[in-house]
Amino acid sequence: MLKGFKKFIMRGNVVDLAVAFVMGAAFVAVVNSLVNDLLTPLIAAIFGKQDFSALTFTLHHSVFRYGAFINALISFILIAAALYFFVVAPMNAYNDHKRRKAGLPPAEDPLTEVELLTQMRDLLRTPPRV
Repeated sequence: MLKGFKKFIMRGNVVDLAVAFVMGAAFVAVVNSLVNDLLTPLIAAIFGKQDFSALTFTLHHSVFRYGAFINALISFILIAAALYFFVVAPMNAYNDHKRRKAGLPPAEDPLTEVELLTQMRDLLRTPPRV
């Protein structure tokens, strides 16, 4: 029983997944620091307000704290932008550079749903070859 557990734990994909999880957790701290310590103060310098959590309105004795939602939305947009511009775009550029260096054609954009469905329709219309 322990041999089977050891074999399961030592499989490459389990170890890779564990490393990716730990690296992802560490990366969260980096991205949060980028957003909270650099980008949010930059927005506060431009717009003059950094924290919207005090914004509320009352309707029939119910308090709606829409400012907290605005804070969360701004945080989400900043985190998404930081990930895209500091991780995704450089990785795509690096991969494209590697492909060009290796003499491979550039990666093609995947087909849209409409293009894929059109191809499927056309294939279904053609009679089968016997």
